[in-house]
Amino acid sequence: MRILTFTSLFPNAVQSWHGIFIYQRVAHLARRPGNSVTVVAPVPYAPSWIPSRRWREMSRIPSQEKFGDLEVFHPRYFLVPKVSMLVHGLAMFRGSNDLVRELHSERKFDCIDAHYVYPDGFAAVLLGRSLGIPVIVSARGTDISLFPSFRTIRPMIRWTLQNSAGVVGVSEALKDLMVELGAPADRAIAIGNGIDPERFQPVDRGDARRKLGMPEDGEIIVSVANLVPVKGHEFLIAAIAQLAARHPKIRLYIVGEGESRAMLQAMARRAGLQDRIFFVGRKPNEELKYWYSAADVSCLASSREGWANVLLESLACGTPVVATRVWGTREVIASPELGLLADQTAESLAGGLELALQKQWDREYLARYAAARTWDVVAEEVEKFLLARVRAPAPSVSRT
Repeated sequence: MRILTFTSLFPNAVQSWHGIFIYQRVAHLARRPGNSVTVVAPVPYAPSWIPSRRWREMSRIPSQEKFGDLEVFHPRYFLVPKVSMLVHGLAMFRGSNDLVRELHSERKFDCIDAHYVYPDGFAAVLLGRSLGIPVIVSARGTDISLFPSFRTIRPMIRWTLQNSAGVVGVSEALKDLMVELGAPADRAIAIGNGIDPERFQPVDRGDARRKLGMPEDGEIIVSVANLVPVKGHEFLIAAIAQLAARHPKIRLYIVGEGESRAMLQAMARRAGLQDRIFFVGRKPNEELKYWYSAADVSCLASSREGWANVLLESLACGTPVVATRVWGTREVIASPELGLLADQTAESLAGGLELALQKQWDREYLARYAAARTWDVVAEEVEKFLLARVRAPAPSVSRT
């Protein structure tokens, strides 16, 4: 198949961590015999003089590059932050249309593989209708668990789902909600994310702790997540405060960056936990195995998750998980032998962490379980679905 992947969630020369899970799925799909993949990852037009680190970074993203073995194009489109949601998808379509038409005239794509339902999927379906090729849209989380609650864009989300040749949810929960929103059930499937077993594998705990400068006799908890409200770090910090007196050796290492960093650091200081909670910043994907392997348990306290890659990554390194029982998390942590599910409260998380620290885990079993869900397995499932939808009759156009 000749596939055009269309998504703004894709790593680039400036933000190598951005959308790395989509890169993995696409890269492994491209490696399967007979496939070729071209990536179009639109970027908002960002003048370098705007006084914002995020916008300065975007201004430095090249218009065309190679990321791994993939050829990636970054067309620009106009976007006014925080006020353009209603026209975001249309702006993305207009900014990408000329480039995509030119690429299609050269390469004759069989389908568009779009990621994130709105605005990316909406723009991709417009592109597909313009070119006369099928579009398969993958939902990732917030695009289905949150965005449909916004009255202004809900109709565009429904239109996207109804006019896609196929829809993919990274969890059964997301797939079911897409069907509720109007996606035909016979064109919907759940395909979870995977892991790279070479990148995520157990490292001797003592070696990992020495490498990272952690106390070798500590009760170590690691949380790998962006520092944004949806990740619920404030509940995890409050849980550590409850456990500190009973667990004098407990330590929490938070791996990630984001808008909530200053607030969370202040919260840790007010609780007198500055010597127990460490904000270590964002780490390269290839280094995360040391953080997972060093931990007794990893924790994810999110309020929403489509399919959190960090869960499988932790398990692949032999480290159990305590996570909130939301969306796809319940599908990854499908057994108490893999980890413990909790509510998003300090009390529930503290109870889960305390049980996890006391339990004897079969770390070899955890690693084997996660290693069975490789990106190669995911790519095979995706390829099979794309082929089926490319060969199926085109869906009738909905005006909903």
